[in-house]
Amino acid sequence: MDEMTFRSDTVLSDVHMHIPSKRHFMVRLNTVGQPVFLSQFSLLLEGSHSNLEKKEKDFKEENIKCHHTDGEELEEEGNPCDPGEEGKASEGIEALLDEDGDLEVVRKAQLPGEEAEDLSRDKVCPIILTKGRDVLEEEEHESDSRDVIKIEHTMATPLEDVGKQVWRGAFLLVDYILSEQDLFKDCTVLELGGGTGIVSIAAATAAKTVYCTDVGEDLLDTCERNIALNKHITESAGGQVNVRVLDWLKDEFCTDPDSPYSWSEQEIAELHNFTTVILAADVFYDDDLTNAFFSTLYRITHNLNNPCVVYLSIEKRLNFTLRHMEVACEAYSHFRNTLDGLTNIRDGKMRYTAEPLGLSFPQRIVYERVEQLELWKITAVQTSKKNSAEELQK
Repeated sequence: MDEMTFRSDTVLSDVHMHIPSKRHFMVRLNTVGQPVFLSQFSLLLEGSHSNLEKKEKDFKEENIKCHHTDGEELEEEGNPCDPGEEGKASEGIEALLDEDGDLEVVRKAQLPGEEAEDLSRDKVCPIILTKGRDVLEEEEHESDSRDVIKIEHTMATPLEDVGKQVWRGAFLLVDYILSEQDLFKDCTVLELGGGTGIVSIAAATAAKTVYCTDVGEDLLDTCERNIALNKHITESAGGQVNVRVLDWLKDEFCTDPDSPYSWSEQEIAELHNFTTVILAADVFYDDDLTNAFFSTLYRITHNLNNPCVVYLSIEKRLNFTLRHMEVACEAYSHFRNTLDGLTNIRDGKMRYTAEPLGLSFPQRIVYERVEQLELWKITAVQTSKKNSAEELQK
């Protein structure tokens, strides 16, 4: 509890940020020791702008409470996210003129003994319900709602654990899946780098079978819990989500019987025989992993028995680089170069085409759809099988 959670390599998703000051957010999380959270994300099944505003307003009001890891509510004064408290805080604000006639606003009287730099009083309110440890027991007493996805996650992690957070790229892909249900109807879907599992959960509302894959047993455990939390959504639609390990740095599927998320030979065969859709959301943040992703994508699509469509979401993130002494999107640039390399393959075995998709489809979940988000569609066809089929037709 007393140790600093945030280090120089800590990555913080801003999905839950409702006030500008990120430093205040970090200070707050440091005081509670970086717990695990459960968030509810409202689905906007109507897709209208007015419904979006109403849902977002109601959502923030209903989920204003923040909880400690031991389940005890944190008591803090001056909650800027609470309209009632904000109204009280604004009492006594006066507009005065100084001796030069300039307007001088007294924002808030400082309480006795209160230090001006006491940042712990600034309560940041991400949409947090409870800790994740007893989530399933608590949820049994609550009514299941088909317009809410519940996700257990963390708020900030080292770079290697970013899959435990929730990212906007996943929300963009969820938007597309829920808006274009016919494209996924009764399909077998593979998600690469599934993280918390939110994309696979959305896919299972239309697809018959979804394989949600990632690495790290603790992350896969979290993903499995999230699948269980949302089974009322997936089972009612007839979809099934299987959580499995898939390491992009290895050429083979894990079939170790001692691994809880290993593949059976039957599952591998079904994956190759029936998969027609592959998904990946916001996984292009490290050049080596991007290379590994596209190598894995080639290997898997080459072994499929059907043509496949791949949907990739990505958020362009601007960073100042010492190498170029300017602001650049290096991870995005590498993604584009590697994607171009995939579409330029001429090995007589595979042919890939790629195109960006417009973002005119409705927003189906409450989040900020920023202009840096992109969605790509890749079509993968085995040219050798295509040529064989054409010869048979002749």
